[in-house]
This record gives sequence, structure tokens and C-alpha cells, in this order.
Amino acid sequence: MSTLQPKTVLAQARVTGNILSSDTDGAEQTTNAPFGHALIEAAEANPRIVGLTADLGKYTDIHLFAERFPKRFFQVGMAEQNLMGVAAGLARTGFIPFATTYCVFATRRAYDFIAIGAALGSANVKIIAGLPGLTTGYGGTHQGIEDLALMRSIPNLTVIDPCDATELTQIIPVIAAHRGPVYLRLLRGQVPIVFDPLHYQFELGKAKLLCDGADVAIVSTGLMTSRALKAVAQLAKGGIRAALLHVSTVKPFDVDGVLSLLRRVPRVVTAENHFVTGGLGSAVADAVVDAGFAVKMRRIGIPDCFCESGSIPYLIERYRMTANHIAAAALELTDGEPPR
Repeated sequence: MSTLQPKTVLAQARVTGNILSSDTDGAEQTTNAPFGHALIEAAEANPRIVGLTADLGKYTDIHLFAERFPKRFFQVGMAEQNLMGVAAGLARTGFIPFATTYCVFATRRAYDFIAIGAALGSANVKIIAGLPGLTTGYGGTHQGIEDLALMRSIPNLTVIDPCDATELTQIIPVIAAHRGPVYLRLLRGQVPIVFDPLHYQFELGKAKLLCDGADVAIVSTGLMTSRALKAVAQLAKGGIRAALLHVSTVKPFDVDGVLSLLRRVPRVVTAENHFVTGGLGSAVADAVVDAGFAVKMRRIGIPDCFCESGSIPYLIERYRMTANHIAAAALELTDGEPPR
């Protein structure tokens, strides 16, 4: 576990009432298509990197790579199983394929191809999965609400859920250099900037302690970390000192980093843009039980249901995934006042 200074946070989100003001979490700073630009930069340094998609180039930001390297780009059409099979084949001939689609199509339609074609033989495939969790309002067919649970269960597969544009940009060269299959949740289009690139550095398999405190712990992943940062600020106004641990690598899970925090702060809220079971919350619970810790725990995430269609601000309020809900769960653990 790494500890960061408060300078880590570059841009806080704006809040209108209790609802975030835009689908980009109301971020004051965003950048366009960080994955596409980072992939181009990595490919300029490494000619073995190739790109693939299943009819979703524009919608996963890999169209930028296709424009820059047309001879290194493969459009397989609406055939996600074929996408994973072709990517695995390219990996076995020495290429480093980055294959993009929506996470529901990768995990639900091509699960066996990821498990057997990529993971069983540790093929060097990078699966870039768009629309994770509640990042689209198009309902159960497009909301990837169970992908972390599915991907965590596959041996040999690295699973990453980045917070923002800074982290996503840093992840691409790291996974390009990493030998083995990777599943990466994609933040696409206009992506918020939360971390200062001068003070934040992604490390594969390492959690980052963004804020320290002795009253309650928050362990978050993905875009929920930006909401957790706001929850920490809200709690501080009431005298509650919250620690915040950002876990971007969901697998391999930084058990030591999590236990190091919960050993001294045995009250924890987990926050994830995913089902409350099978993802981050379950990984934390497993670590705590295996270590024999006595910990009070609350989980913030998507309940056991297919979610409605609607705007992102409506959905995150509807399913209790805002900064206010994270702060409320933390207050419940502390009985509304700092523990003595």
C-alpha cells in the first residue's frame, strides 16, 4: 500500500444539491479519450501493439489508434467471441493485442473465450471494456454491473478499474509491458481528471492511501474513488477523520494494503461501481475473514437487480451511490460521531 499526499487530488467534482451535475461526475477538469491517446503513445514505442474492436471503434476511443495505425488495426464486426479468439491468436504470434468492446459483450457473450482462449494459456491479451457499471443509462442490456465478479473468478487474469483520466493514461504502458491477460474497465470520451499526474503514479497490484484518518476507513475502486474523496471532505466538516484507500487493481488484490489499514481502523465502507457482491466489497470481506479481523463493514454499490434506464445522475441517486451515501454509511459505522 502506498501513501499519497493531499496534492494527489487535482480536481474535485461540483455538486448540485444531492445530485452530481453531469455524466462526468461534475468534474471541473476533463480530458478527451485518454485511452486512445495513451494507446497511440505506447504503440509508437512498441511496434508489436495492435488494436482490435467489435464494431465499437468510435465508442471505445480506439478509432484514434485506427486512424494513426490503420495497418495495425482489425475490425472484426459484431462478433465478440471472434474478437477474443483473434486477439488470443495474435498474442500467440508475438503481438500485444488491445481488444475493445463493451464490458457486457466481453463478459456475457465471450466469457468462455476469455477464460480458455486468453487466460488458460496466459495469452498476452489486453481486454478494454467500456460502459462499466452505471456509466450508461441504457439499462440492463448495456450496464456492466457484474463484470468484476466474473473476471475476478478467472485464473491468471489481471483485473483493473481506474479512477480517472490520469490513472487510465498511466495504466496503458504498464499493461502493455505486463506479460499476461488483462481486463481493464474503460473510461471513455470526456473523462474526469481527479489525480495530479505529478503526484500520483499507478502501480499494478498496489492500493493507494489517498487520505489517512483514524475514525473510519473507506476502500473504493474505479470512479467511485472521486465520490469517496468528496465523502471524506463531508465527514471532515463534522469532525470525522476518514481514511481513503483506492484499489484500482481488483486482481491481484492488495490484501496486505487493505489489512494494514483495517488493522488500525476496523470500521470500513467499500464503494464500487458494481454489484455489492462479487467485486471489491467481497474481496475486502474475504481478506478480513481470512485474517480473522473483527471489522464493522458497510457496502456501497449496485444492489441485486438489473438497473433502470435513465440519466447517470438519476441512477446513482436511485441506487444510493453518491458521495452523500458513502458519507452516510461511514457515519452509521461511527454512530454519527468520532469514535473515542
